[in-house]
Amino acid sequence: MQTWLVTGGAGFIGGNFVLEAVAAGVKVVNLDALTYAGNLDTLAPLAGDDRHVFVHGDIGDGALVARLLAEHRPDAVVNFAAESHVDRSIDGPMAFVQTNVVGTLALLEGVRDHWRTLEGAARDAFRFLHVSTDEVYGSLGDSGKFREDTPYAPNSPYSASKAASDHLVRAFHHTYGLPVLTTNCSNNYGPYQFPEKLIPLVIAKALAGEPLPVYGDGRNVRDWLYVGDHCGAIRAVLERGRVGETYNVGGEAERENIVVVKTICALLDAQRPLADGRARESLITYVKDRPGHDRRYAIDASKLHGELGWSPSLGFDEGMARTVQWYLDHQPWVQRVLDGSYRLERIGSAA
Repeated sequence: MQTWLVTGGAGFIGGNFVLEAVAAGVKVVNLDALTYAGNLDTLAPLAGDDRHVFVHGDIGDGALVARLLAEHRPDAVVNFAAESHVDRSIDGPMAFVQTNVVGTLALLEGVRDHWRTLEGAARDAFRFLHVSTDEVYGSLGDSGKFREDTPYAPNSPYSASKAASDHLVRAFHHTYGLPVLTTNCSNNYGPYQFPEKLIPLVIAKALAGEPLPVYGDGRNVRDWLYVGDHCGAIRAVLERGRVGETYNVGGEAERENIVVVKTICALLDAQRPLADGRARESLITYVKDRPGHDRRYAIDASKLHGELGWSPSLGFDEGMARTVQWYLDHQPWVQRVLDGSYRLERIGSAA
């Protein structure tokens, strides 16, 4: 049985990854600081499972990381731990630098020191996989896609902090020889996403019959990736990726934000019509745009497909239908994560 140390494994993508990894027979040591977006409810299906060891702690705690590495001797470290919401980074960039840059550096130092103690096959097989974002590349025009060799041009404090962490991971490979892998993904959606992000936020407000805020003209474009497909891509890179390489992960599903919102409205109207019979599209309200809002992201994932044979299994329409249904079926989860610290209000509105 392989053992993986997963950081940020109580968050959205990390939690989905941990659930799937344990189901596949991997032992997971899950280190998470349980900030507002970390939620142990996500991991409830693993209660009593010896293959899942949860540790409440921070990747910046060098002593804790060293102890976990020495005790569990993982075959790989997968780093999801990050502050991840652009709007929050506008209001408070320091937290993003502390976790995404300083924390990642501390984690890298601990992993490097542990890796140096390994010998033979264990040393050769060890991997550090860093999960990052397409936002490090900046903004695209009406055409073109981000490739792995696209120059970095981050435009928000969040993306700048993730760009810095990517550079640190690369530097630890070239300077120390640490066997690293990096993935840069497009916008994820699916089960267990904290309701500050576009899709779960719109679902929550639409169910309540509240106004649905859309930034600017709603024409900003994102490539949407179902979280289960993303987890599969990470496993493929971890198992077969070339050391030192970066792999872009995309969903092949570019959509304008307004199209995403209208899709959610139609799905909810079909399953949970409003009592007054209104179409939920009537709730759409255009609001002042996010400061520095990137216009378009699109991922070229041909390297991942060509080298490792990965491609997304779910199209946008099926993925959205599954996602909306999951939130309808798991309203108690939504209510528990909305513990009062976030009340679906807008954040990051002023530069």
